[in-house]
Amino acid sequence: MTVYATELRATAQALVAKGKGILAMDESNGTCNRRFQQLGIPTTEAYRQAYRQLILTTPGLSDYISGPILYDETLRQSTDDGVPFLKVITEAGMIPGIKVDAGAKPLASRPSEKVTEGLDGLGDRVAEYYRMGARFAKWRAVITIGNGIPSRACIEANAHALARYAAICQEGGLVPIVEPEVLLDGAHTLELCRQVTSETLYTVFDHLHTQGVAFDQMILKPSMVMPGKQCPQQVGIEMVAEATINCLRNHVPATVAGIAFLSGGQSMELASAHLNAMNALFGNDCPWPVTFSYARAIQQPALDYWGGDRDRVHKAQQQLLKRAKFNSAASRGEYSSDMEKALTLV
Repeated sequence: MTVYATELRATAQALVAKGKGILAMDESNGTCNRRFQQLGIPTTEAYRQAYRQLILTTPGLSDYISGPILYDETLRQSTDDGVPFLKVITEAGMIPGIKVDAGAKPLASRPSEKVTEGLDGLGDRVAEYYRMGARFAKWRAVITIGNGIPSRACIEANAHALARYAAICQEGGLVPIVEPEVLLDGAHTLELCRQVTSETLYTVFDHLHTQGVAFDQMILKPSMVMPGKQCPQQVGIEMVAEATINCLRNHVPATVAGIAFLSGGQSMELASAHLNAMNALFGNDCPWPVTFSYARAIQQPALDYWGGDRDRVHKAQQQLLKRAKFNSAASRGEYSSDMEKALTLV
């Protein structure tokens, strides 16, 4: 138990408070620039600042979002009026988070698989981020399903890194979001995804236990159990919900503070529908809150509408707030596809 245990426990619970989720806006500058290029937006820091300002100053965002995950550049930026983004977040009643990994790199001797790097100097970075005001962190591992993969070496390497990261974060006062993403790319079946997700979660929690990570002071950010995008046997929303919740109940300790799903490249509507089905059908059977930590599934309509035009900020913010509201409803099992037809906020 660290000196931060009480604070960490309270922060973790606040991040998964009923009706709220986590906004993943931690894309690297390279990823952000690629999305800008597709829309003809200049790939400069000034435009990245403007876009992040659009998101963080959206009125009412804290009604549905408990906290945003930031990239290092964003953490150090301010509004056009000189107000630090960290102050904007905290004054809105949200909790600032920070991405701390250095990205997924090819795994030695296994070029078709990846391991996430960034452990070197992590303790010092966590200490700096805590001093600046961040109170939670994120580290993403990538597991690919393909011909003969994932290997045990890949799963073990990523599980060990996730556990080391989580332990370092808790020691330094940051709630770790543990993200072992099983990618949806490929033609794998629902059953194969379930098997790989099960093995991954089992291994991750074994390493977390070995490293002394307190489960009630962390959040799991898993992918959903689904067939690969190229699989000819796609399944219904309820089947995905049932397979995912059964897998999590079998492998995630009941003391974990909460589950906050990634969308994994699903359409916005499907990500909301799957989350809703999990809560509507199985919410009462889950020992932990089940919510969202989405990126594009919340931000994309706002980014598309804004397009780098300052005159479009207000309506872009309405688009953002609408998707946050829909996913908040899904986290309570109250989302309906009919909501998508509404052109204005109610």
